[in-house]
Amino acid sequence: MSDALLTLEIEKLVAGGLGLARDESGVVLVRGALPGEQVTARVRSGKGVRQGVTVEVLRRSPDRVDGPDLPTADLAHASYEAQLGFKRAFVEEALSRIAKVRHGVAATVPSPQEWGYRNTAQYLVTPQGLAYRERRGSDPLVVRADPLVMPEIQAVLDRIDPERLDPATEVAFRASRLTGEVVAAVIGAGEPKAFLRASDHLMEAGVVGVSLAQPAGRRFSAGVRLIAGEGEITEQFGEVQVRVSATGFAQVNPEAAGLAYRRATQLAGEGEHAVDLYGGAGAIGRHLAKHFRRVTVLDSSAEALARGRQDVANTGEGNVTFRNGDAARFSELGTDVIVVDPPRAGLEEAARDHIHASTADRLVYVSCDPATWARDVGDLVRRGWKLGEVVPHDFYPQTSHVEIVSVLNR
Repeated sequence: MSDALLTLEIEKLVAGGLGLARDESGVVLVRGALPGEQVTARVRSGKGVRQGVTVEVLRRSPDRVDGPDLPTADLAHASYEAQLGFKRAFVEEALSRIAKVRHGVAATVPSPQEWGYRNTAQYLVTPQGLAYRERRGSDPLVVRADPLVMPEIQAVLDRIDPERLDPATEVAFRASRLTGEVVAAVIGAGEPKAFLRASDHLMEAGVVGVSLAQPAGRRFSAGVRLIAGEGEITEQFGEVQVRVSATGFAQVNPEAAGLAYRRATQLAGEGEHAVDLYGGAGAIGRHLAKHFRRVTVLDSSAEALARGRQDVANTGEGNVTFRNGDAARFSELGTDVIVVDPPRAGLEEAARDHIHASTADRLVYVSCDPATWARDVGDLVRRGWKLGEVVPHDFYPQTSHVEIVSVLNR
C-alpha cells in the first residue's frame, strides 16, 4: 500500500465523522474534513474504500472551528451546532439506507456540557507519560491535558508521575459530578502487593479508592480487586443515584444520559410490568419503577446487577427485581413494555424473536449505534411494529458518536 496526496471535494459527512468525496477511482473517506470543503488529503491505497486524512483545507466550511487534534475527538473541528446536525443526519441516513423506512427524526438533544463531560477515562502508562489508548498511527499520543474529561479527573492527571505507577500498564478513572470524587483502577499482571506503591501515589494524587484489574482480552474480564479506599462512588443519572466504579459499565456523560433516561421513561408510559433488557445496574429500570407496578431488570453482568441490587436496597424500591440472564433467551409473561439499551452490536436475532413473541405492545429502544439500531428497527417494522418517536441524543460532544431514543408500538 502507498500514500497519495489528492485534492478532493467533500460531499457530506458519514458515520464515523468521515467526509465523503469521489474521484475517478471511486469513493474516498477523509478524516478531519467537513461538507462543502475542498481539501488536500493523504490517501492510502488498498482494498475496499480508500481512506485518508486531511492535510490542508483549501476551501473552509463556515462550520469549521479550531479544535484540538485528538484521536478521541473526531468532530472537534466542527462547531457544536453543526455537530448536532451531522448526528441527526447520521440517524436519518441509517433509517433510510439500512432500515428502508421513511420516517422523521427529531433534532438532536444537546449535551449540557460540550467539554469536560466524560466521567471516565483510560490511558496507557508509558515512560513519556499517560497516553491515549485510542490513537492514530503506531505511537502512543501522550496526554498533556484531556479536554473531554471532567475537571476532577484532569486535576488527578495533573498530579501524577507515571514512573510511580510502575508496574501498571494502564490506568482507568471514574469521576462523579454529584460528589466530586474519583476512583481509579490500575491494570497490570501481578499480585496486589506489587501495586501498593502505585496505589499510594494515586491516593496522594486525590483519588478516593484504587482497584487492580488483570490484563485481559475483553476489558476487565479477568477480575477486579480493591487495593485501597473505596471501590465505588455515587453518581446522579436523571432521577436516580447509581453506584459506579472505575471498571464497571456506566454511561460516560451522566447529565446527557439523564435526559435520555427521562425521555425513555415518558415513551414507556405506564402499566403493570416493564422489562429492562441489557439493564445493567438499573438506571433506566429504576426510572420506570414509579410508573409500573413491577419492573424486571435483566443483564448478564453479575457486577452490574450486584450494584443495582445494593442501590435499590438503599432506596427501598421494592418493585424492581434484578435477574441474571441473556436477552437472547428472554422469556417473561405478562409484559406491557420492554425497554432495551443493548451494546453496539444491537439486538441479536433471538432477542428480536423473543421481543416479538412477548405480550409487550411497546418497545422503547435506546441505542448507541445508528447502523445496528436501523437494522433492528427495519426487522421489527417488517414484522408489524410501527416506529414512533425517534430522538438523537448527544452523549459524546466533539465526537461522531450519537445515541438514539426511540419507540415502536403494535
